[in-house]
Amino acid sequence: MSALIPLLAAVPAMTGIAGYVARDMRGVAPGQLTARLATPPPGPLAAAAPARPKVEYFNLADLTNTDARGFVRSVERYHVEPWGLYMARTVGGPEFHYVESWLVPELSIRATITHRSPAHHRGQDYCLDIGEFTKVEPKRWKAIDHYLDIMVQGGRKSELRGVEDLLAAHAAGLIDTAQAHRAFERATTAMDGLAAHDHDVERWLASHGIVLSWM
Repeated sequence: MSALIPLLAAVPAMTGIAGYVARDMRGVAPGQLTARLATPPPGPLAAAAPARPKVEYFNLADLTNTDARGFVRSVERYHVEPWGLYMARTVGGPEFHYVESWLVPELSIRATITHRSPAHHRGQDYCLDIGEFTKVEPKRWKAIDHYLDIMVQGGRKSELRGVEDLLAAHAAGLIDTAQAHRAFERATTAMDGLAAHDHDVERWLASHGIVLSWM
């Protein structure tokens, strides 16, 4: 967890709650982090209205994906590997038309590629969501989002987002201290791994014996 401190300090646009945490926790011993997380920082956090963690279900038997709002979406393809679950489905919207995701429980990440129209291209290759991803039944998986995500531009940079959302949710009691610690630790591990592999998601995952396939 102590590795998170230089990570936070390096995140672009370190303002608000994230900036407070980076300054306040710099040099804090790992054993003291629980007390720091349990004491919310002053200012914007008190005025925030955090959302509950998003929960999503993946039903392989009937080829559906139930999103965080309860909408049931048709899935074109599921594929299971020892390291996780692949999903591909269409998306009805003006910005993008197709999404592919891999749930990788070992690393607590969901790796997603969105196929966007040229007018809405954002320049990122992957989005890595941090969370809990579990197989809850033989043909059913569950995802609980823990607010943090990493936007990756292959070969260029990786940007951590959602720090303020996670801290606000923790202060509101929507996520406990152990879960917050784990989310930060997983994000740190992912950011370190990406940096060590030139911000190449495929190379980083391959170093863990994980080889993803895409459409």
